[in-house]
Amino acid sequence: MSAPVVFLHGWGLHGGIWSATRAALDRPSVAPDLPGYGDTAMVTPYDPSTLADAVAATLPENAIVVGWSMGGMVALTLAARRPIKALVLVGTSPTFVNRGPWRHGLDPGVLAGFADALATDYRATLLRFLALQARGGDAAREVIGRLRASVFERGEPRPETLSAGLDLLRDVDLRREAGQITCPTLIVHGAYDNLCPLGAGEWLAQAIPNARLAVHPHAAHAPFLSHPDWFYPQLRTFLDEFGT
Repeated sequence: MSAPVVFLHGWGLHGGIWSATRAALDRPSVAPDLPGYGDTAMVTPYDPSTLADAVAATLPENAIVVGWSMGGMVALTLAARRPIKALVLVGTSPTFVNRGPWRHGLDPGVLAGFADALATDYRATLLRFLALQARGGDAAREVIGRLRASVFERGEPRPETLSAGLDLLRDVDLRREAGQITCPTLIVHGAYDNLCPLGAGEWLAQAIPNARLAVHPHAAHAPFLSHPDWFYPQLRTFLDEFGT
């Protein structure tokens, strides 16, 4: 029997962002809304450990967890705390902003600017952040359009959830947790990722003991949207190897 796959979305979005990916796979899967999104209750504190516990409460037995961006940070935390079948991290960084010697993140001032703007016009700020996710890739316009079309499909995200998520991205450092993951792990990254630079994915591939790295040379932050013909085979091959 195929292991079930759990897909976790990124900041500002919802589980529906994975619809095309799930449809392309011939196996059971779910894509829950993270706490605070859709009809899912908010949790406090809003940190990866609490979010991971909320996901784990309904996690199917023997699951493979696929996390993208902020959802990848939740998936990473979950894999470090609980046994899962396998892990896939897409466009994920252990620490989202540059801090100390870590230079594979976003400038803290850029994230602070988004947090300030969120208080005055959260819709425009959210759409600008989504546009940043596609910048640099060779399918940027198409990806931005798909992200903007998807973002409000399940209602408008709550401003307090968006704000708490930006605080999470600003504060969290999961480098220690990465070394505690023992399950097979696939790191999928775009070489033109401006939010989570490729160096972050390369670091994870070295830090997680049983990890492998797949890089698309022209993708940005969302390779499952921009380059599905490449992303789906990467995911299927990994699931076929570890998901039975």
